[in-house]
Amino acid sequence: MKKADLNVTGTFIWYYYICHRQVWLMSRRIVPEQDDPNIEIGRFIHEMSYPRHKKEINLGHIKIDIVMKGKDGFVVAEVKKTSKFITSARMQLAYYLFELEKLGLYTSGELRFPEEKRVEKIELTSQLRQELEEAVRDILRIAYLEKPPQPKKINFCRKCAYAEFCWS
Repeated sequence: MKKADLNVTGTFIWYYYICHRQVWLMSRRIVPEQDDPNIEIGRFIHEMSYPRHKKEINLGHIKIDIVMKGKDGFVVAEVKKTSKFITSARMQLAYYLFELEKLGLYTSGELRFPEEKRVEKIELTSQLRQELEEAVRDILRIAYLEKPPQPKKINFCRKCAYAEFCWS
């Protein structure tokens, strides 16, 4: 893989905060089982939640779930099935805000958990910017490794669509 071949996406950020092996697999375009029940449930929640909002805005290497008008401008929102992986969700949304800011669009964000009837506001801070810059560098480092990082058993493994790549 050549260095110019990879754009870091929100999905890379999401997986980076859960499992570095998943980052490597995704960088090789090895996709998880798409019929996995957890992936299907996530798609269903995304499609059925917030029907009045504009969904799936694709801006090159980032795909935003919802864009809506807020009090002080536009708000971007990321819809998640559960808040169980809150750090990954926060960083993914912060990455979208970070990338939009690079385009001159200053927005705020919301994490939405429709099953939990919960919304969490996210603002891009200088600390988050710095952490994201470090994460992007490390994602690229992982992606260009010759071999994937060794699998590590974590709680996420039980419901991971990539499980067969690690534990078969």
